[in-house]
Amino acid sequence: MFNIPFGPTYSEMLYPDTIPADVREKALRVKDTELDPLNLFNISWKDERGAVRKIVLPKELTGTEANIVVLLGKYFPSGSHKVGPAYATLIEGCVDGEILPGTHTILGPSTGNFGIGVAYICNLMGYRAVVIMPDNMSKERYDRIRKYGAELDLTPGTESDVILTLQRTYELKKNPLNRPLAQFELLPNYRFHRHVTGNSAIEAVKGLGNGRIACFTSAPGSAGTLAAGDQIKQAFPEAKIVALEPYECPTLATGGRGQHRIEGIGDKMCTLIHNILTTDFVALICDEDCVRGLKVIQDGAGVLEELGMPAEQVAKMHDLFGVSGICNILGAIKMADYLRLGPDDNVVTIATDGFDRYPSVMEDLERRNLETEDFVLRRWAKDIFLNKDTKHIFDYRSMVNKEQLFRQKEKDWLPFGYSQKYLDSMRNAEFWEDEYDKVKYYDQKIKEMR
Repeated sequence: MFNIPFGPTYSEMLYPDTIPADVREKALRVKDTELDPLNLFNISWKDERGAVRKIVLPKELTGTEANIVVLLGKYFPSGSHKVGPAYATLIEGCVDGEILPGTHTILGPSTGNFGIGVAYICNLMGYRAVVIMPDNMSKERYDRIRKYGAELDLTPGTESDVILTLQRTYELKKNPLNRPLAQFELLPNYRFHRHVTGNSAIEAVKGLGNGRIACFTSAPGSAGTLAAGDQIKQAFPEAKIVALEPYECPTLATGGRGQHRIEGIGDKMCTLIHNILTTDFVALICDEDCVRGLKVIQDGAGVLEELGMPAEQVAKMHDLFGVSGICNILGAIKMADYLRLGPDDNVVTIATDGFDRYPSVMEDLERRNLETEDFVLRRWAKDIFLNKDTKHIFDYRSMVNKEQLFRQKEKDWLPFGYSQKYLDSMRNAEFWEDEYDKVKYYDQKIKEMR
């Protein structure tokens, strides 16, 4: 038996108050010292008081009666919740003896936040890391990865060309000393989000409206975050789980392809870890709406106050969201209207990261638009948030309709060596329950080995 780096269990990430008191106290003290390894114990949706970090959006912005609840990922170490599945995948590999400290180099295929998470976790846990990502992502992503000491291996294209990063990862993992943290296909990503994100979402609505979740929306990059929906459905069987895609790249909805500007989502595939059985709808969101919507939140304080939002609420939203967060919010509003939800109903979604990764995206928006003055932001606020339509929503509740998604998964993953038998096993709920049940095993092993 070998030593593994000291880090939290799944249950400790969900319930940080169960971390040994002396470790928890030290971890909270160093949370602003970014590269202190004790920050592993700050991987959680919860704050120092044990409350889920969230914001309930003002209805003057959403224009819908339902409560739109957004879990905030920017407060995780490294600035994004993607650090959670990066850690979970690495620690499971350590426990299984497949990733050895001082021996293996970690590969992180990503379009951004997962790669940043891999770079950060590897820095804290003492591994060399290579992040594989498209060469046309935001400058802030590359800078953050280099800051954490990881190397970049860039593939051609943009957000919609992640398949090339997968192909490159498969080339590099032929070296026996390389170990990929393959977010699109390894199930620690699923386990983290089902256990930690799903149960945190359930806690987030306690005391709000009817205390239940009517709908959960998330844009799949890896589809890890969508796994929260599996746990939400356990608590609230009536909840609808909605995958959001760029209108410009509707692969799940129609099998379509295309380029888009929503970094972190819509990767021209049905990922291996996507549990199709629990996906009820796929809804399309225009990429330019997400970028413009972020501009409204960041620079349209006066406009938002004109809409009736108190200045204090406007200030609270500043810096909380990135482009994919706005996508998730717009999807939540769209589905609240589509499902005709009322004031007692709660729709939960996720803001993966904060604004700090998108100044260059705003600069690009301003280059592409001759004017972004208040009169333009006023129109954008009304068109994007308040007058959101309910078009381009695809119903995948029936098994007949789900067949399209199963075929897409086969098309995407048979070429990477997965067998038809394995893919067929994912058509059964027992597969996903068995995978989720492994949380107990890994929690026990982490405690024993650390």
